[in-house]
Amino acid sequence: MLEAKVQEAWRVLRIQSELVDGTDRLLKTGAAVTVFGGARFAAQSEPYRQAQILGELLGKEGVPVITGGGPGIMEGANRGCFSTQATSVGLNVELPFEQTSNPYQNLSLDFRYFFVRKYLFVKHAVGFVIFPGGYATLDELFEALTLVQTGKVEPFPIVLVGVAYWAGLVDWIKQRMLEEGCISEAELELFQLVDNSEQAAQVILRHIHSGNSNPAGEL
Repeated sequence: MLEAKVQEAWRVLRIQSELVDGTDRLLKTGAAVTVFGGARFAAQSEPYRQAQILGELLGKEGVPVITGGGPGIMEGANRGCFSTQATSVGLNVELPFEQTSNPYQNLSLDFRYFFVRKYLFVKHAVGFVIFPGGYATLDELFEALTLVQTGKVEPFPIVLVGVAYWAGLVDWIKQRMLEEGCISEAELELFQLVDNSEQAAQVILRHIHSGNSNPAGEL
């Protein structure tokens, strides 16, 4: 029992260490855009290409890009930003499968704890862009929506890229969640659906250029 308590105490210190180190290092990058999406997309795929385009468009405007640091969409977005002068950030996490750090990161941080990593995704963000992906992508999408909905962070754009991919989910939200009173009409406006990265970049840059260049803030 005593040994278990000691281990838990050390776990708290490891968590604190990840929070302090991650926060300190990301402060130097300034306001950034966080990009989410599936790890299973090949470099030849259209979603990967769109993510790369977005990373480059934002990077050319001096906007750093933050991803989960892995392959697929994450690699595409990092790769596009890495080709510019902006900082390309990867917040990597230990996983039993899929997660290998992509080589297109100016700043690469490694995390043991998912929730520390998720905190830092939001802490320094002025916008989220969500590409097609799996369970983790949906988790990140709905967490961002919840944080804005509940006022835990300053409102920022949450953009879904790929009408064909996301249309079914959006229809379900409207036909079930909205019609049954689980959300309001106003809460449908917390996210935007676009068809490509050029449109996503326009939404994000319009938000930044309107003077909303401060990160989401305290959680």
